[in-house]
Amino acid sequence: IKRIEAGNRMSEAVIHGGKIYTCGIVADKMIGKSVYEQTKDVLEQIDTLLAQAGSDKTRILKANIWLSSMATFADMNKAWDAWVVPGKTPARATVESKLAAAGYDVEIMVEAAQ
Repeated sequence: IKRIEAGNRMSEAVIHGGKIYTCGIVADKMIGKSVYEQTKDVLEQIDTLLAQAGSDKTRILKANIWLSSMATFADMNKAWDAWVVPGKTPARATVESKLAAAGYDVEIMVEAAQ
C-alpha cells in the first residue's frame, strides 16, 4: 500500500493492487464560489493527484460526486464535460448530500487504474 499526502486523519490518495483511490476532494480555495468554479478546482486537484500516482483522467474507473443541491447539476456537468476525455469517461454517480461545511457545494471521489 502506498499513500499520497498521508495525514493524521486521512490520505489524499491510496494506491493498492494497481488501483488509485482518492479521498473526497473539495475546493478549499474556492469555498463559497459557484459550483462550476468549485468543480473545475476539484478536477484540477484530481489531475494532480493522479499524476502523482502515475495515472491520469483517462484511467478513471469510477467517480462519486456529491452536490449540496441537485439544482446545480448542470453547472457541475458543464465543468465535468469540458474536463473528461470523450470515449474514456468513467462510471459515475451524482447525489445530493449535506457536505462537511457551509460553502462546500461539490465533492468528488474517484477510483482509477494506475
